[in-house]
Amino acid sequence: MSDSLKDKRVIFPKGRQHAFLIKSLKGLDLSWPELASKIGVHPRTLNDWGREKYSMPLLALQKIREITNVKMIADIEIRDRFWYTKKGGEIAGKLVYEKYGIIGGDPKKRRRKWLQWWNRKGKFNLSGYFIPKDISEPKKNIELAEFAGIMIGDGGITKKQVTVTLNYITDKEYINFVSNLFKKLFAVEPALYKREKESIVNIVVSRVKLVKFCKSLGLKVGNKLRQKVDIPNWIKTNTRFKVACLRGLMDTDGCIFNECHNINNKRYCYPRLSFVSCSKSLRFSVFKILSELGFHPKIRNNRSVQLENREDIIEYFQLVGTSNLKHKNRFKHIVGRVG
Repeated sequence: MSDSLKDKRVIFPKGRQHAFLIKSLKGLDLSWPELASKIGVHPRTLNDWGREKYSMPLLALQKIREITNVKMIADIEIRDRFWYTKKGGEIAGKLVYEKYGIIGGDPKKRRRKWLQWWNRKGKFNLSGYFIPKDISEPKKNIELAEFAGIMIGDGGITKKQVTVTLNYITDKEYINFVSNLFKKLFAVEPALYKREKESIVNIVVSRVKLVKFCKSLGLKVGNKLRQKVDIPNWIKTNTRFKVACLRGLMDTDGCIFNECHNINNKRYCYPRLSFVSCSKSLRFSVFKILSELGFHPKIRNNRSVQLENREDIIEYFQLVGTSNLKHKNRFKHIVGRVG
């Protein structure tokens, strides 16, 4: 089907779009969600069509016709997508032109009126659109170091937002932990945006002042890998901060698993605790911290830092621990005991 045909909309007489869909359902003996699935739309979209909130795309109508014998209504119209905006724009433009003699009104007069308002009132009563919202700025502490580890792992920072992206199924409890950490550290209420198709949730705080504060901590705005992301120096010089940051890193970009091998028809499995990153400098820092804490890490495949000694893994969970219940449960399952 051509691109132009995809953009066409079907305009039914009032009440007939609903009748057409109901008749299609009866003819197919399908439920509303099943019909939506067959034509490739969300059930909510099909429901909106049924309530005649929106007109139907011609493509959807043709799909329904392909799977049903319901007769087409004769007096339908085929129109371009957003056909109504052109008509509404023409009417509004004509009224404005008749009143002002120019589309959009007199720009000089509009500018003059705005300056009068600004000097009289606007600059003395600034709204939230002009003033960045405040946050609490905590002193450097263990929780802030763990937050930094989380941000380096699964975080992202733009000019106006700070985001942590987690799996909403496996990290269900950890989502609550990270959200509460935002509240405790910065006195802000993060928003949660679930993306079901990707099984992820974005924990988002839209505060310019938080972005600025994160930059002051040494966290990167924009692409972390291009900027050779690493652990900030204020963390590297404090053992307690290093432990907390390591916990945040491992809870986001780490995993615990069994590495299994078959030898002489026997299967041997060994626990592994692995931190994965594409950043060479970050891998080296994690390796160094683990070594300084008395562990015996290994670099594998130039992409991961691993603890491969069972006793090391047990000691890690005793010394560093985890704030992610997923890792704790996995540790219990693979290693068999918690210190």
